[in-house]
Amino acid sequence: MFSDKANKIFQEVIAKYHEKDSVDQPFENPYDKNSELIEHLLYRKCWIDTVQWHYEDIIRDTNIDPVAALKLKRQIDASNQDRTDMVEYIDSYFLDKYKNVKPKENATINSESPAWAIDRLSILALKIYHMNEEVQREDASQEHKMKCQAKLDVLLEQRVDLSTAINQLLEDIETGDKYMKVYKQMKMYNDEELNPVLRNTK
Repeated sequence: MFSDKANKIFQEVIAKYHEKDSVDQPFENPYDKNSELIEHLLYRKCWIDTVQWHYEDIIRDTNIDPVAALKLKRQIDASNQDRTDMVEYIDSYFLDKYKNVKPKENATINSESPAWAIDRLSILALKIYHMNEEVQREDASQEHKMKCQAKLDVLLEQRVDLSTAINQLLEDIETGDKYMKVYKQMKMYNDEELNPVLRNTK
């Protein structure tokens, strides 16, 4: 099933990142974009999410240098744009894959595209990894570990449900019971013509 593949790749990405555990480490994609396109896209997507997760940790340091914080904010903005772009690439993959499927007359549209659901699955993988770290923390109290274990149990159940929903959505698209309709994300804050602050500094 598709979600099994996605979850496996997300776990692979997160484990690879934490070998060095640095936002500045070089990125290498082990999947070939010509022969393993969806794997390539999934790996890249989760890597972006993983780096940004740690950006968000760093910027919350109350003692961070203001200049460094501003630089990091710019990196987070760029990462958000990369994340959105990757979602759209993944949706383009599915649009192409199912381009010859004729939707049934009573076909319905989903509230989100496959790629945006996959986006949530990638973030969920990060939540699970880091909540499990809290459960395993040797310097944490037993009460802390128990609370985190309860949260981890919920996250694991959520992954099962979301994985099932994604598989069902893709199956419904493939059989024509649902159809895809993708809207580009109209990001405004990075656009020099749409963001009034950027426009006024030109």
